[in-house]
Amino acid sequence: MTTMVTTAEAPAGKLPVLVTFMEMAKRPETPERPMPEGVHGPVLARHCTLAYYRFLYDTIGEPWLWEIRRRMDQGELARMLADPQVEVHVIHVDGMPAGFVELDWRLLPADGTVAIDYLGLMPWAIGRGLGGWLLDWAVRRVWERPRVRRLTINTCSFDHPSALPLYQRAGFRRLRQERKFVDDPRRAGVLPLGAAPHIPLARPAPPAPPHAPATPDGAPPQAGDPSRRPMAFRPTAGSP
Repeated sequence: MTTMVTTAEAPAGKLPVLVTFMEMAKRPETPERPMPEGVHGPVLARHCTLAYYRFLYDTIGEPWLWEIRRRMDQGELARMLADPQVEVHVIHVDGMPAGFVELDWRLLPADGTVAIDYLGLMPWAIGRGLGGWLLDWAVRRVWERPRVRRLTINTCSFDHPSALPLYQRAGFRRLRQERKFVDDPRRAGVLPLGAAPHIPLARPAPPAPPHAPATPDGAPPQAGDPSRRPMAFRPTAGSP
């Protein structure tokens, strides 16, 4: 049984998270899932622009505290998206983007590994059976490629509670779990404070004590010295 540390027990500004690493080492033998009604795609976003990717990533990921790509250097992210070995496949419903899956083939030549880096749905598209079908589509696409030896995917305790059971039903097995503390991206200003309301905000870090006002000669004021009047603290330029 997995025991999670509560937010109240975590260090100030930190959140406890349980990350589950999973892999699939052979082609699935289950029947292919039929495409849900009204779905178009997946369509490969060729030459995916940074703006379009961030629209997908930010909208889909905000309810689940996706923050890695937000923190990532945006020039580096743009270069990654330009790599033909990184594929972003988007599904549409009623002409609108409804979800995407990101496949990373960069390790395939080295050891036969392919990674599903991200898979998610727009908030309005959840509950329509799209996630399971999109995962099944991605898994089958990967195993169609020669020299594939393993397919990996990760999930964590911030994700939708159906994610882990969905991956297990699809044929992924759990490799290991890792408990750690991470910075709350809402406290850090990376995500809005109202994001992921199902995850309590980390305790705020205590405010730094104000600095003692400096005197002309650099010595701290002495108690009882009537010639040195207290001054209001004013942060210097560049202070947070």
